[in-house]
Amino acid sequence: MNLLHRCLAVLLALLPTAVLSDTLASGRVFLDANANGRRDGTERGVEGVKVSNGRAIVTTDARGRYRIGVRDGDTLFVIKPAGYRFPVRANGLPVFWKHHFPKGTPNLKYGAIVPSSARRADFALLPHPAEDTSAFEVLVLADPQMKDMREMDFYARSIIEPARHHSGISLGLTLGDLVNDALDLYPELNRLHAALGIPFLHAPGNHDIDFDVAEDRASLTNYRRTFGPDTVAWEMKGHAFIALDDVIYMPGQRPSYIGGLREDQFAFLDAYLATLPADTRVVMSFHIPLFDDPHETFRHPDRERLFRLLERFPEPLILSGHTHTQRHHFHGSESGWRGVKPLHEYNVGAACGGYWSGLIDADDLPDARMEDGTPNGYAILRFGEDGYTTRYHASRGRDSLRMAVTSPGVLRRGAYPAYPVLANVYAAEPDATLQYRIDGGEWQPMVRVFEPDPSLLAINIDDSRAETLRSFDRAVIARSSMHLWGARVPTDLAAGEHLIEVRAQSRFEGELTAATTYRLVDWHDE
Repeated sequence: MNLLHRCLAVLLALLPTAVLSDTLASGRVFLDANANGRRDGTERGVEGVKVSNGRAIVTTDARGRYRIGVRDGDTLFVIKPAGYRFPVRANGLPVFWKHHFPKGTPNLKYGAIVPSSARRADFALLPHPAEDTSAFEVLVLADPQMKDMREMDFYARSIIEPARHHSGISLGLTLGDLVNDALDLYPELNRLHAALGIPFLHAPGNHDIDFDVAEDRASLTNYRRTFGPDTVAWEMKGHAFIALDDVIYMPGQRPSYIGGLREDQFAFLDAYLATLPADTRVVMSFHIPLFDDPHETFRHPDRERLFRLLERFPEPLILSGHTHTQRHHFHGSESGWRGVKPLHEYNVGAACGGYWSGLIDADDLPDARMEDGTPNGYAILRFGEDGYTTRYHASRGRDSLRMAVTSPGVLRRGAYPAYPVLANVYAAEPDATLQYRIDGGEWQPMVRVFEPDPSLLAINIDDSRAETLRSFDRAVIARSSMHLWGARVPTDLAAGEHLIEVRAQSRFEGELTAATTYRLVDWHDE
């Protein structure tokens, strides 16, 4: 293609955007050879880099130049190409975006976006040869959701500090509710994340909203002031990570929000996904999950539109938060998915667990277990040429805490065998296999049950019976777990203590084992 034809192609690609846009933005994406954050005369442009206004996408030419339309309220951003990295701001966030708010925004409770223009914006890239690998790890944090500096300290000591000891993590993802309506905590949150030394991509949640606005369009003013665009994408070898705001704010209505996507987000996805090879693994980060819980929490028409866009990819992955429980959900025809394989959605356990509630331990940290009995924590995902794995890590460095087995306790010998041993495998998928055996006998199957976690139920009962508060906030109320298995134990054995061994085999957790005991007694012995 000669130069004239290339220029015509660029103009044609820009025409629809330019007609609908207030103004035209231009600039260069360049290789920052001296890492000073600005383009010097000898620094060359980088060809083929994608630049977006949140709706349309253009790619840079041979000299790193781009032109794209921007409207008042847009945030212009670069999609990181594989093998590169961005410079880092003083707050630890990567430098890849620029606001276009010529008049700024109204001043809200937590501040405003000052007048700014993206009509001319250059973006620096740095080479990152260490990223030229087909295997890497990603840290995933859902719902830190702290409301004050006391809870920020909980987050720092129970989540961030143990996460620092994991080497080899290339990227951090958050899945919304970064704070609990206290948007002035964002700077401290960034300071903690910066200590991990990795770039972060954020997806906002329903507790990251400016509630003093009249429409959804303005509801993330202070989130965007801090973190940039609420639509982002990031590429690593063979992988595309996309983080989107999926909270539709409806002030004055009940409920005041629902999960879904805006038209500008669908325009972005339609344009961006079309640029990816069919064998790309697409990983999407949301706050509100796509599955029903139990009713429609994410608009079904939006879900179906999203599914149509994703179905050409072999094994996309959805990451979500919001529920303060943990589950692996596999979408099929019942939810409108028509891909070759079921679509995996990992609803990641909350960093704050049950909202930083429960009894305080010797280290002045709350129990914080979630409504399904899962301890608060974070996930690490490992991506490679042969697929991906997930591993959930309980807070405070309790990496071995992956399953809890509850004994049936003391039973009358000869009683009707109605009392189960229960195993809560915190990060198991629905088709995990669990077995148990008594006193070294034959392994027997356990069945999946939909009941509350017995340990959390016991805490709820103790909280209710207490005459005074046992903690700053009582533990959350137990709800049915999606990863609980049970089996009734025999009562026709000899009187005395009996050993129960449990083993679990799951795709993501591998093989786990645990043991407990129960006791059979003759009634007249008591």
